[in-house]
Amino acid sequence: MPVARRALVVDAFAPEARGLRAHFEERFDDPRDTRGDRFVWDLWHVPGQYTALRTPAYLYFPKALYDAFHQRLVWWGRRVLGCHDVSPPWMSCYVNGCEQRLHGDLPHGQWAFVFSLTEWKRRTFRGGETLLLRDDVLDFWRSFQSTRAQEEPELVEAIEPRFNRLTVFDPRLPHGVRRVDGSMDPREGRLVIHGWFVQPRPFVEGPLTTAELATGIDTLTLAMGPTLTAGLSLAGLLSLGFEVDPGGRVGAVRLLSDTTRVVGSEEPHRKALIRLILRTVRGLRFPPKKRPSRVTLPLVFEQG
Repeated sequence: MPVARRALVVDAFAPEARGLRAHFEERFDDPRDTRGDRFVWDLWHVPGQYTALRTPAYLYFPKALYDAFHQRLVWWGRRVLGCHDVSPPWMSCYVNGCEQRLHGDLPHGQWAFVFSLTEWKRRTFRGGETLLLRDDVLDFWRSFQSTRAQEEPELVEAIEPRFNRLTVFDPRLPHGVRRVDGSMDPREGRLVIHGWFVQPRPFVEGPLTTAELATGIDTLTLAMGPTLTAGLSLAGLLSLGFEVDPGGRVGAVRLLSDTTRVVGSEEPHRKALIRLILRTVRGLRFPPKKRPSRVTLPLVFEQG
């Protein structure tokens, strides 16, 4: 899996997707039905900014089905992003006229997610893509070329909400949802479950204890100290994955996700710090165990 820097897309994410979709369609099968569980939608409308139907996802679906999906999402976030949990997810339905204009999510969580239950291949509407402002726009003049076209595809990344696709992105990026034009039938709209990955903290699978891991984190903190105290304006979340063998040696250190950002002139120093972090973690030693351990280590940097 590639390093999540600004966004990460995972297709065929959850086997529960088809069951979740079937439950949604069953509720809307008869438009004249007045049973109570249809009356759960809030029309979220902020003029000039947001328009969508939404409802708490965890209350909408059968408990066993939703819990299976929710736990899959949480465990994926722990292993890949180093975030311990997710915010209570919303489910949103976009029918004709619904949209989200560009905005940033602060301070909801370290990563935003959108899980699609949209029948994208059979859609009858236009629009509905998740829009992310490109890095070239956020640092426009550094990469400006007077002879290069500057139309929407060069300014905004559009990610299709294909069925069973998980899209994860840095919520600090200006983002939105392209206006949906088409049917008013909820079954023919853009349907997504969304929220934020939150609570970054170390995650260990195996016999290594958190106290033993904390000793290694102290070593890493000391190694980073001179660079950070020198005034590097670093902000974001960097997560590492590594294994500890039964002898206590660290192997296969991987950079899993990295939303750290600095001002342009400091980019070489940011990259040097990441190399130092990887080198330091590879050199850590832990007490011997009977079995190996797998660790996801998130490092949070905040400008202060």
